[in-house]
Parts: sequence; C-alpha cells; structure tokens
Amino acid sequence: MSNQSSHSHRFPFFRRLWKPAAVTGAGGTALAIWFEEIMLFGAEILALIFLPIMAGVIYLLDILIFKACMPGREDLKNTHETGAKN
Repeated sequence: MSNQSSHSHRFPFFRRLWKPAAVTGAGGTALAIWFEEIMLFGAEILALIFLPIMAGVIYLLDILIFKACMPGREDLKNTHETGAKN
C-alpha cells in the first residue's frame, strides 16, 4: 500500500492561489477578483505585444499600396508631351 495522498496534478495554479486568496478575503469573491485582475493584466500585455505587430502590418500595406501608384522606369522614359500645344 502507498502512503502518499493522491493530489490532482491537473490544476497546480489553483493549488498555489487558494492560500493567498483565503488570507486576503476568506471567500470566493477575493479569488474571483484576483482572476479578473490577472486576466486584465494579461490583456494589457497582449495589447502591448500586438500593437507593434499591427503597426508593422499597416506600414507594409501602406508601402505596397503606394508603391503600386508610383511611376515606373518605363513611365519616366516615355515623356512625350501630351498636353503641349502645336
């Protein structure tokens, strides 16, 4: 027989947080507020990570769009005066 207790290894995060949550609020509300704060912090971090990525994508699209509008070499070589008066 084994003397070890069988702990669930599925949620180690919850096992770490139940003591601080019980000490600070002694209830489920404190734990819910903790999780809410952790989720808000994660959302802010993700926003800071994705902001430069999205700016880079917009910058590349801007370059591609305006590069298509710039005249090419063949356009500059064919400089016939279409609007000149005879």
